[in-house]
Amino acid sequence: MDAFFASVEQMDNPELRGKPVAVGGTSDRSVVSAASYEVRRYGVHSAMSVVKARKLCPEIILVPGRMGRYKEVSHLVMDALREFSPTVEQASVDEAYLDGTGLERLFGPVDEIGRRIKARVKEATGLTCSVGAAPVRFLAKIASDMDKPDGMFIVRHEEVAEFLQTLPVGKIPGVGAKLLEVLKRLGVRTCGDILLKPGEYWEERLGKYGAALYDRARGIDPTPVTPCEAAKSCSAENTFREDTTDRALLRKWLLAQSERVGEDLRRHGYKGRTVTLKVKYADFSQITRSRSLEARTDNTAVIFETACGLLEQVKLPRAVRLIGVGVSNFGARPRQVTLFEEAPRRQEATSELDKAVDRVRRRFGGQAVTRVELLGFKKKPTNSAD
Repeated sequence: MDAFFASVEQMDNPELRGKPVAVGGTSDRSVVSAASYEVRRYGVHSAMSVVKARKLCPEIILVPGRMGRYKEVSHLVMDALREFSPTVEQASVDEAYLDGTGLERLFGPVDEIGRRIKARVKEATGLTCSVGAAPVRFLAKIASDMDKPDGMFIVRHEEVAEFLQTLPVGKIPGVGAKLLEVLKRLGVRTCGDILLKPGEYWEERLGKYGAALYDRARGIDPTPVTPCEAAKSCSAENTFREDTTDRALLRKWLLAQSERVGEDLRRHGYKGRTVTLKVKYADFSQITRSRSLEARTDNTAVIFETACGLLEQVKLPRAVRLIGVGVSNFGARPRQVTLFEEAPRRQEATSELDKAVDRVRRRFGGQAVTRVELLGFKKKPTNSAD
């Protein structure tokens, strides 16, 4: 999708159309979550601080994010794609891979399929998207960014070698800043530069990453399109308006986040064994601490108590800028039976209470039920992520 969050805001509010809109917080500690094409002309992009964005574009219009609305539109996009192929893998809220093998018999040549997909997504959502098509997955991903917005770029079988010859190596998905710096020191700027050395050379220097990189430079990618990939984790985090060392305040945030994570797990039918605490300090350094439980859980109290236990073990040499909690490791694992069954019985009882609270909140709103510990607690961070 093209500038998805910002485009949704402009669609829902006609007064924002054609204007430099960015989705994000309004305080100086916030960051830009998404930028419209109008504001990108000034050099504003996602993950940029609001302070810098305002310097680049004093006329910038900042709009709070509405993830629920973006997910709603995202569902429409994915449903539209599944009208063309049953093999659709959603990569994020605004991006997906579609296996087009054999679709020519139904919809015509690949360029016609691309046009039909674009038209159907526009009809379903009112928004534009950009389509990339190629023989393999990673090239299709690259192609989708070649002609944005509202574009289409096709790399055909016979064009792969020529396309890759001059392609900057940083365009390959997975090549981050650190690997890019290593490659620059080795004299690599394009995929063609990689092919000047044999595969053994790259595997010796970069291990399995070198072997994969050499394959990508030759247009090889065995990764299939896998529909309906299960979620691997569920988390919530908040950045504070003011840095803090107040552990009582941090625990309140962990409780509020544990409620969000627990409710999300229960809604989607997941349980996880591993609870992870994330702490980011004022100097932007961060740590994570994890603990694996004996049994999988979706229980708010268990998530919260585990996160608090992890927090107790963390020193606070500097004020905290962000805190978060997550649950992962959803794979099944038999619970070990012990002589002490009090905790499992308690967890079962509190899980029923969690489900009851979930039902009340779904019917009457998120503020219908509040834990005593959070009475009067004003959740006003600069940024949230789920």
